[in-house]
Amino acid sequence: MPDPRETAQTRARLIHTFSKDGDLLSLGVAVGRVVQLASSDDEATRNLTYYVLADVALTQKILRIANTVFYRSVANTPITTVSRAIFVLGFDTVRTTALALLLVDNLANAKHAEDVRREIVEALCASMFGRELARQGHTSSTEEATIASLFGNLGRLLIASHEHEYYQRINDRVMQGVNLTQSALQVIGCSYDFLTSTVLRAWNFPEIIVHGVERLAPGDLHAPRNREEWLRQVVSFSADAAKLVLQTKDAVSTAAGRALLRRYGAALQIDEERLGELFALVGKEIDQVVQGLNLVLANKDVDSKPDRAPMPSALKLAMLDIHTINTNERYDSGKPINARDLLLAGVQVATQMMASGKSKPSELVTLVAETLYNSLGFRFVSLCVIDSRSNQFRTILAMGEKHAERQARFSFPAAYANDIFHLALENQAELMIEDAHQSSIRNLMPEWHRNLLPDARSIMLLPLVQGKRELGVFYGDRTTPAPEGITSDEAALIKILVGQMITAIHLR
Repeated sequence: MPDPRETAQTRARLIHTFSKDGDLLSLGVAVGRVVQLASSDDEATRNLTYYVLADVALTQKILRIANTVFYRSVANTPITTVSRAIFVLGFDTVRTTALALLLVDNLANAKHAEDVRREIVEALCASMFGRELARQGHTSSTEEATIASLFGNLGRLLIASHEHEYYQRINDRVMQGVNLTQSALQVIGCSYDFLTSTVLRAWNFPEIIVHGVERLAPGDLHAPRNREEWLRQVVSFSADAAKLVLQTKDAVSTAAGRALLRRYGAALQIDEERLGELFALVGKEIDQVVQGLNLVLANKDVDSKPDRAPMPSALKLAMLDIHTINTNERYDSGKPINARDLLLAGVQVATQMMASGKSKPSELVTLVAETLYNSLGFRFVSLCVIDSRSNQFRTILAMGEKHAERQARFSFPAAYANDIFHLALENQAELMIEDAHQSSIRNLMPEWHRNLLPDARSIMLLPLVQGKRELGVFYGDRTTPAPEGITSDEAALIKILVGQMITAIHLR
């Protein structure tokens, strides 16, 4: 039997480490920032778009997932922008994926990465079950169910990543027939659930989510009496269902599947047919997300199982398709080699959005701006529109490096001045400047721009003019010259995007 004093000391040390460690607190701050985004808020959607765009690897993974067969049935054209991916995948899916990547990037350790990946895959799978159960119940708590289910095994994940010896000792006891809670108590002096709740509180998670991750006592459950009890039942079911669906293909017909149904069926209004539908849906989706995030497990428990079908050839083709569109080949300036294909895909999606009549002007503006940002490889872009009250062009949307900081300072008077911005507006001319450090160009750059972006080299200016009315300017830059310029095909597509942006701004 373990020494109670030793396990108490272990518990105190772990709680102090996980609650006070600087790196983990930084992770908690980043996680909390994403968690606080509410999907019903337009501003949250834009903020999530900017958050994803700030991480090139995350952007590529989100787009890869969005272009798999499972999701591409929603869209007829390849998905090349994060804003479009949020529309296709759903806000919750993109946010959950971003949260999972935060955990992967901050917790995965090469020595035992396999165990960490397994815990993250299980957490992702649980979040999908939580989301689907919330949708089934037509509840407004979809976000809480998704997030609480995702972080339900955070204690286990932290131990796997930071204290792997303890993780192995706990698992050894479980293999000997001791239940998980008792095993954790014997090794680290507290349950995984207690550790999870403690860390989530240290990370300032909403209290309803902290309570939601507290597991329920064994036995069959009754209908929940309130929202908090419903959330705990959903999180508990999601954790158990995730383990099962990752272990076997036909989980419903197994003894464990029948036991799951007995325990949760009446409480969550799930019958055998509905359970089968949930397992089929989540089983397909987790496969796509695992592939997209490169979380494929070598362990036979998940991906090398003899009863798991191989990846369909159509899925491989879809993945190849998005890789072709989002190739990493670039000019020295940073402009993608396949800029034309990326611009064309953006034009097609924007055209579909306008034809549907269902998209908000702000969504169209964001999509066009992101298309230009990604397709031409800019480091920073800004959309300035006229503010009639101050008679200035002010930034309403910015993307890229230090976008929030630069947005506040990227503005200029509407009154004519002999600079590159007013020349573009006055002549209604799209300008692509190869190197702004050339003396003939540098003399035309306004002082405010030289101070704000002194290292800008290749610059694009797109005046947004309707008739004789100057609506705004779209600006993009890179820190290196761009001798490759813009091809005639690319210029034609850029003009179409400019027209679409003008229409959206006019409708705002």
